[in-house]
Amino acid sequence: MLRGLAHSTFFAADMDAAKAWYTELFGIEPYFDRMPGYIEFRIGDYQHEFGIVNATYAPPGAVQDRPGGAIANWHVDDLEAAVARLLDLGAQEFEPITERGPGFVTAAVTDPFGNVLGVMFNQHYLDILGEK
Repeated sequence: MLRGLAHSTFFAADMDAAKAWYTELFGIEPYFDRMPGYIEFRIGDYQHEFGIVNATYAPPGAVQDRPGGAIANWHVDDLEAAVARLLDLGAQEFEPITERGPGFVTAAVTDPFGNVLGVMFNQHYLDILGEK
């Protein structure tokens, strides 16, 4: 479902729940598993790394009492379906589906662990891949 980025790091206080939730979302087990401290999935067209670190190892200020900060947007081919699936799995809307310009539409959710996950239909991404 997600396509883009080289590596991302999310934090979770409940690593077992995070592992289960993201395994369900991605449809694969993490390829690298050093529970309870770190798990990593490889996803998307280029097998980008999606890491989840135990919140006890987070740098100061990285884990807050509410979602926020930068939003990294992962390309998805069907934004409405992707957002619906995320919400069905228990994510909460952070930013609704918003058209940013022709071929650029974004949305963001908060996963059950307080991380903001951005998703985007990005025509430029598809053009680079040679997909129309």
